[in-house]
Amino acid sequence: MHREIFVNGRFLTQRTTGVQRYALETLLALDALLASGEAPQLKFTLLAPRGTQAPPLEHIQFRCAGTFSGNAWEQLSLPLLTRGSWLLSFGPTGPIAKKHQVVTMHDAAVYAVPRAFSWKFRAWYKALLPLLAHRIPLVMTVSEFSKSELARHCRIASERLRVAGGAWQHVRRLSSDASILEEHGLRPNGYVLAVSSVTPHKNFGVIVDAITRLAEIDVSVAVAGAVNHEVFGRTDLRSRKAVKLLGYVDDQQLRALYEGAAAFVYPSLYEGFGLPPLEAMALGCPVIASNAASIPEICGDAVLYFPPRDADALARAIERVVVDGRLRSELIAKGRARIQHFSWTACARQHLDTFVQLDERARAHEALPGKARGRAPA
Repeated sequence: MHREIFVNGRFLTQRTTGVQRYALETLLALDALLASGEAPQLKFTLLAPRGTQAPPLEHIQFRCAGTFSGNAWEQLSLPLLTRGSWLLSFGPTGPIAKKHQVVTMHDAAVYAVPRAFSWKFRAWYKALLPLLAHRIPLVMTVSEFSKSELARHCRIASERLRVAGGAWQHVRRLSSDASILEEHGLRPNGYVLAVSSVTPHKNFGVIVDAITRLAEIDVSVAVAGAVNHEVFGRTDLRSRKAVKLLGYVDDQQLRALYEGAAAFVYPSLYEGFGLPPLEAMALGCPVIASNAASIPEICGDAVLYFPPRDADALARAIERVVVDGRLRSELIAKGRARIQHFSWTACARQHLDTFVQLDERARAHEALPGKARGRAPA
């Protein structure tokens, strides 16, 4: 008998950030494992709101259903659609009414860096995360750092938390669009790359401060993504010839930017995992990163670290990587070795193993006499 497990496909309707990237890549890797014959006793079906475009799946079934969208679909339609079966969410949210589900809580950022979020978002997540965590049997997360953070802030017992980290293979599947370099006058190895963010805990302002200390070397800073003027303050970036504001770039352009950069700078104050450093390593780009949160756990000895609030240290690190070819080559080699510790297949297998174990428990439970079995799963 097949055990049907539903996957929460709400992420397919959302803007792609690290959480959505994690969800899609883990789903695709899980589909490949199932297509190869692993866990034949389990049947997975991806559910999404009506009108959602199907991802390229070979084995996992895809179905659009329900009468709502967004939070309403997740909280009202999804528990009805999955009644009697298990539910898997690759993101941190799921229907409060459902006990038989597994969710992936990527971090405890709403507690650790509350100013990065609106008060409405904070209030919803601070209510939802602990409530879900204490109603469901298992919570997936992405790093040992996040595991400890969730245990501390949400009071989740360690044995109910499982780690399944992200990976990098998706960037190698992309083609590279190097026209972005010519368009903005970027010389290969003549710029460092940063990806800006609208959230303060990404700490992009320290790069701006470091730029003012780089007058002695011929290097520009390419900033991909939207510019948050609250982070930059009164600094007039457009007046600085060394700063190239690229605006939004697609995945193919971002690959070319990684490949052409002298270094990638990752200054975040708080990360549950952080995919960009692994993406940069996978494309032969040396990484300069802050020594905060999960970043040392993920990056190991493959990056050049700096204290995240120390602009002088960041400026020195950028200068070292730009002028020291031996150091740059060493970081590239270490990066290639480091990424071998991560794969989307391994992440998917962690999820699959979890549901194999849950299925074994369920079958053992069903073998008990009728009164001992209790109610069917919600």
